[in-house]
Amino acid sequence: MSVRVIVFDFGNVIGFFSRQRAAEQLAAFGPPGVSIEEMTRFIFFTDLEPAFESGQFAGAHVLAELRKAFGLVGTDEQLGRAHADMFTPNGAVCDLIPRLQGRYTLALLSNTNELHYRQFRGQFADVLDRFDRLFVSHEMRIRKPALEIYRRVSEWAKVAPSECLFVDDLPVNVEAARACGWQGIVYREGDDLVAALRAFGVELGA
Repeated sequence: MSVRVIVFDFGNVIGFFSRQRAAEQLAAFGPPGVSIEEMTRFIFFTDLEPAFESGQFAGAHVLAELRKAFGLVGTDEQLGRAHADMFTPNGAVCDLIPRLQGRYTLALLSNTNELHYRQFRGQFADVLDRFDRLFVSHEMRIRKPALEIYRRVSEWAKVAPSECLFVDDLPVNVEAARACGWQGIVYREGDDLVAALRAFGVELGA
């Protein structure tokens, strides 16, 4: 069945992210000797991240936890910016989106949190404004690869699951989409996404 809806992940697809950069920026608000490695682990590799991305915590709560754990100073605005200013555009994919706009229904499906979403929604507005719908985990209160998140997108799109094509950098997320009947592409930096899309019959504008 032909593709009618193309769903993109954000992180490491539309925009690259640097955990190191976020940790270094936050550590600058701490006392001398704050460990970048421990900061990175605390933010991204504990139960804090999935809870934050599932909308269980507000940004202010997470920043308070960081202050308590690492002795950080600074306003919520300053720490929030340090936490979130970690994205750089993937030009190859950003340039591709306008060539799909109007030909296909475009949706974003991203595991993200309140602080990161606020940052990249503004930073990448020229690209994201071309999408028909932005689905983000902290607002949906569910994260990929839970099957329910794909079903919700299919229901919104009002198409057969097989008419949805998903582009994500994590195989586990693409496999979950396929389990829901979607088609899928695992994307890595440097991949020829145009060729991969065309393999599924996707037509691109000039």
